[in-house]
Amino acid sequence: MKTSARGVRRPPGEARRLLLDAARELFARKDYRSTTTREIAESAGVTEYLLFRHFGSKAGLFREALVLPFTDIVDEFAETWRAIDHENTVEDELARHFVERVYDVVVEHRGLLLTLVAAEAFSEEEIAEAGIADIRRALGVLGQISVEGMQLRGMHSSQPALPAHSTMAMIVGMVALRSSFFGTKPPSRDVIVDELVQATLHGFLHRGD
Repeated sequence: MKTSARGVRRPPGEARRLLLDAARELFARKDYRSTTTREIAESAGVTEYLLFRHFGSKAGLFREALVLPFTDIVDEFAETWRAIDHENTVEDELARHFVERVYDVVVEHRGLLLTLVAAEAFSEEEIAEAGIADIRRALGVLGQISVEGMQLRGMHSSQPALPAHSTMAMIVGMVALRSSFFGTKPPSRDVIVDELVQATLHGFLHRGD
């Protein structure tokens, strides 16, 4: 067992968990650039040495705490997309599975949203360091799925990747502006996800039977 800064022995892995939890909480208040390793370590109740020992840098911690949960979802969806029989797949079920997972991860990891909004002011080095480049790669994967989906439907567009990016923008926007839209009484998570799926597949004014 490891010993904390206060001399209390911790179970193996607890310091890592505390750092991840503290990072997610602090990054949800301030973006990547504004949050320091000292703040994260103090909030977690551990030393900065342990932060660097477990994650190597603030960038490594940010990637694991906030970037990987998103990119893992996209990579898993891409694997599912490649493996399914598209002729016998219920499109609404596939879309809902993806939308609800992305919605949940953005709600849980709001610090990623703040950093993405602030990323326009980042240098290329910071973009690579913080994992924004990984987010862009994941969005590129979604764009390719969008292209293939349109081809399967026999549809054509000068911007075939745009539907996937628009879907992501809707999900992120709903999370970011949820309190502004609904105040203290937002619709349930399932109602919001259903609306996002309907809008993605059928348009805002279309409703199936």
